[in-house]
Parts: sequence; structure tokens; C-alpha cells
Amino acid sequence: MVVEYSRNILCWDDANSTEFDEKTENPVVIFMPEIDKENMGGTMRLGSRNTAFTHPEHEDGSTSIAQVMYKNARVVSERHRHRYEVNPDRVDAIHEAGLKFVGRDETGTRMEVAELPRSKHPYYVGCQYHPEFKSRPLNPSPPFHGLLLAACGMLDDYVSKAKS
Repeated sequence: MVVEYSRNILCWDDANSTEFDEKTENPVVIFMPEIDKENMGGTMRLGSRNTAFTHPEHEDGSTSIAQVMYKNARVVSERHRHRYEVNPDRVDAIHEAGLKFVGRDETGTRMEVAELPRSKHPYYVGCQYHPEFKSRPLNPSPPFHGLLLAACGMLDDYVSKAKS
């Protein structure tokens, strides 16, 4: 999501993740600095971690759709399994270009949830964690629930009911 947005909206044609190209000139996704690149066993950011919603409203006045899907919780706990993060040196430029980082880790420095305001896209939400790990047949993960609602044209109704 961040690579695509950087390439197509910011026109950073060479934007990439160091996961795919370690020598990229414009790394928008990088190996987390605390992870040992030489000894990969057991070095992932793994397990349940808290994500705080930090930008509940967009400039257009709309509420973060990710936060709405989590029933307006300020903090959510989700499971992680990764070694990469959005490059902190690129966050401000990406955010200013319109991709909003609405959820951050407990330190406030690692980007966990990104989205576009609904005025720009019906449901453009991405997360660093794995929402499928906590999803259940009768209790889908909020990001997936939102995607399904948007796909079948029911998201507006859900959001209206959530506000009342």
C-alpha cells in the first residue's frame, strides 16, 4: 500500500521496500532497526501488540474508517508477525500527500494503520498487523468486515448506525 501510494501519488517511481530490493534508492518500507539481519531466527515483531488511533478525524472532517470499524476504540490489540515497517523518514511526506497514518504502535513512532479519507476512496485501509489471526466466522476482523461492507454497498449504513 505504502509503496504503491509513493510511486503513483508522490511520483516516486523508485519507491520500494527493502524486503524486495535491499539496494533501493528510495526505501519507503524498511527492515526494523531492532531486528538482527544476520540471525533471523526468532527476530520478528511477533505476538499481540497495541495500536493507538492517533488521527481520528481527517482534514475533511470525516472520521477514521478504521477506528469506526473498531467501534471507535482508542486502542486495539492485534497480532503481529513481521520484520518491516514504514520508513520513519518518509512518513511525513506520505502523510502530507494524503495517505493518513491513523494508527501507531504504543511508542507512537511505528505506523500501524493507514487509510485514505472516504471522500477519496470508499475503503482504502491497510494495517501492519495480521487481522486475519483474530478473525472468526461469526466475528470477522474489523478491517475485513469494513472491506466486505464497502464491497456490497453497506458501509455507509453501518457508519451511520455506528454514529448514532
